[in-house]
Amino acid sequence: MRRTAHGRKTEFHNNWKYYVFQSLLASVALAIVLIFLTLQHLVIVASFASSIFIIFALPTNVTAQVRNVIGGHLVGLIVGSLFAMIPHASLAMTILVYASSVGLSFFLMTVTDTEHPPASGTTLGVVMAGFNWDIAITVMIASIVLGLIHRFCRRYIRDLL
Repeated sequence: MRRTAHGRKTEFHNNWKYYVFQSLLASVALAIVLIFLTLQHLVIVASFASSIFIIFALPTNVTAQVRNVIGGHLVGLIVGSLFAMIPHASLAMTILVYASSVGLSFFLMTVTDTEHPPASGTTLGVVMAGFNWDIAITVMIASIVLGLIHRFCRRYIRDLL
């Protein structure tokens, strides 16, 4: 796809139905995620909103693939849960725990070939909120739902960027 102003404008003009359809799918997908996650978990909601952007704006990108969406969020959930158990009473320790959790999730996603950048937000959200089963189940359900939406809609969507 062209990156020039005219090329982008022509691309939108010729394919506006995809832009509208995929934006609507993204809205529906986020609504589903919001049904399961409360506003108390805004960092995790933001990570899923970022996942939704990747899935519907760049559906052929490796980070949008089902393995990466589910695997990345699973890594984020596990690492965030483990780091949530580390006591961090001081500001310095809190910063160290938060930053280290994201660094480890980055490392694990890379070595397990489940790279999904928004899942780093899941790591941070879980370590900030602390582990609980509601969050764990919701993260897994939301990532599976997004993966399924991507799988079933992929023949109807295209890269928009």
